[in-house]
Amino acid sequence: MRAWIVLMLTLAMPMLATAEEAEEGAAKVSYITLSPPFVGNYGLDGSAKLKVYKADISLRVSGDEAAKAVKANEPLIRNQLVGLFTQQTSESLGSVEAKEALRQQALKQVQQVMNDETGKPMVDDLLFNNLIVQ
Repeated sequence: MRAWIVLMLTLAMPMLATAEEAEEGAAKVSYITLSPPFVGNYGLDGSAKLKVYKADISLRVSGDEAAKAVKANEPLIRNQLVGLFTQQTSESLGSVEAKEALRQQALKQVQQVMNDETGKPMVDDLLFNNLIVQ
């Protein structure tokens, strides 16, 4: 019986070591909240009605290097996103599908900024924590 236990432990040890190495090799996922929230006007088409948006945004990145790079380039990222939001219309913010399309556009813009600045897209996803339009 004792030999059986020793044999099982001997066989299990390499599997445990492999699992620990896999966990160490995996990049740490973190979320970076762009603060303060984005607030501004959109749909500046000359109509008398003032249209306002507020967006709370978080970026998902993998690894400490990506997190540092995003924080270092946050002013440029914010500038691109403000430009994108200002170009929107009531139709492009009026439905769930339209908001998802905007989220995808914003993600592409952020990845383009990071690609231009660092040579890698760095950002895995962009999340709207809150998106209010009036």
